[in-house]
Amino acid sequence: MRVKDIAAVVEQIAPLGLAQSWDNVGLLVGNSEHELRTVLLTIDVTKAVVAEARKLKADLILSYHPVIWDGLKQVLAEGPTRVVYELIQSDIAVFSIHTALDVVAGGVNDALAEMLGIKDAKPLGDYVEYTPQENCKLVVFVPVDAADKVANALFAAGAGIIGNYQNCSFHTDGTGTFLPMRGAKPTIGRQGRFEAVPERRLETIVPTAKLDAVVAAMKEAHPYETPAFDILKLFGYGNTFGLGRIGRLGQPARVVQLVQQIKRRTGAKAVGLVGDPNKLVKTAAVCAGTCGSIINAVIAGGADLYLTGELQHHRALAAQEAGLTCVCLSHTVSERFMLKKLAARLKGLMKDVTIKVSKKDADPFTWKSI
Repeated sequence: MRVKDIAAVVEQIAPLGLAQSWDNVGLLVGNSEHELRTVLLTIDVTKAVVAEARKLKADLILSYHPVIWDGLKQVLAEGPTRVVYELIQSDIAVFSIHTALDVVAGGVNDALAEMLGIKDAKPLGDYVEYTPQENCKLVVFVPVDAADKVANALFAAGAGIIGNYQNCSFHTDGTGTFLPMRGAKPTIGRQGRFEAVPERRLETIVPTAKLDAVVAAMKEAHPYETPAFDILKLFGYGNTFGLGRIGRLGQPARVVQLVQQIKRRTGAKAVGLVGDPNKLVKTAAVCAGTCGSIINAVIAGGADLYLTGELQHHRALAAQEAGLTCVCLSHTVSERFMLKKLAARLKGLMKDVTIKVSKKDADPFTWKSI
């Protein structure tokens, strides 16, 4: 496996097309042809994390936050580009996923919503125009006794995958008719005689990128000289992608109760609180990191509680004036818990690669009374 292959793996977890337009995701540093044996997961790429990666002989750092935000005019061994310089010197690649992991179903924001017990959570805002992998529907008509052979050939070529399910298809029995003309070499019947044959209509989903291979496999497995088939283009429908989540709690709870379970799940040592800690929460909203601009959507949505990483002063005041209770975990604390979940997914997809979660990646703030 090579560094460039990480892109295809990430697409299965958090497609980069879900990232916000201002974000910087993908392979940001490194040699795409370099062999990939060890990956280190982190929220931020710091000097300590780079040193840890060197010690572990990591070939790639998979970071949540981008190591490069804006265009660089120079890369020097000192100053703000020092980390990038050290990565290049150490031949360590960096791949960032950031807001793609925030937006995707099952990502950071869905995990925060699940912590609070939100049911049927919906995105809050900063919506993304994203079309998942384009699919077609292949419909082919085949003699009943050959249907399984053709279906298996389609599946082996990449057809029939819907979400976490494979070998998906639909079968309907009927009657096919044909009249072989001069020059035909029919599998059933003979030239000049009308035929009515028990046939099966076999339907399955095919990724557009695999359509040619699937059709070729179908023709190879099909017993007819000239198979009859249709290809129908499918359009995505009903999916809305965006930052944050809002919804009703399955079981209403007091803010103070919810804070305790949030601290257990995220490892937070302290929280910033705006509003009443004893408020009964029926509807809640979440957004990892900094999602201050979404506060108006939270208020308009009638949420009792907003769980986030951090809030700017005037937005905290807006929440206070609206009677909205807010819990701030600190920016990276609202995200770091996701690394273990991400590691588990990667281990299932990259069995020959060692996956490590950084022990040096940490919140830059220390919360204490002095």
